[in-house]
This record gives sequence, structure tokens and C-alpha cells, in this order.
Amino acid sequence: MPRRRSRFCDCICWKANAISALCEEHGIQPSLFYNWQRQFFENGSRAFEGGPADRSENKLHKEIEHLEDRLRRKHEVLSELMEEHIQLTKELGES
Repeated sequence: MPRRRSRFCDCICWKANAISALCEEHGIQPSLFYNWQRQFFENGSRAFEGGPADRSENKLHKEIEHLEDRLRRKHEVLSELMEEHIQLTKELGES
């Protein structure tokens, strides 16, 4: 259905034919065309908002943040273990 709409919209945009003639040519009712047109004008701005490249970049950014957070937590745990090791070594009198 989207491909059909796309071809139809292409005809509307680039050919100066009457709506009723184009609807007849494509086998749809003019009311369906006007419904599609209304949907387009209500939602058309989404076509210019964050496309797939933006979404994948956002996904990568979130993955990087997640990995950095995991690395930070591992560093904290390692630091705590090293402190405990040093403390135990001092308590046991070993160098």
C-alpha cells in the first residue's frame, strides 16, 4: 500500500492533472485521495524529523554510554579489590 501511495503522490506532485482523473486512472476513490492528503499534511513533518541515520546514531550513542558505565563500574570494583588487597597485605605484614 505505501508503494501505491508513493506512485500516486508522484503523479499528483509532478503532473498537472485533475485529481478526479488521476484517481480514476489509479482506480481509487477521490475521497481516499483526500484522506491520504489529510494524513500527509497532518504527519508529513515527521518525514523531516530524525531519519534512520539519526536513529542509528542515537542507538550508537546509547550503546557507548552503556559501555562507558559498565567500564566505570568495573574500574570501581577493581579499585575496591586493590584497596582490600593492600589493607590485607599490611595487616599480615607482607610486602
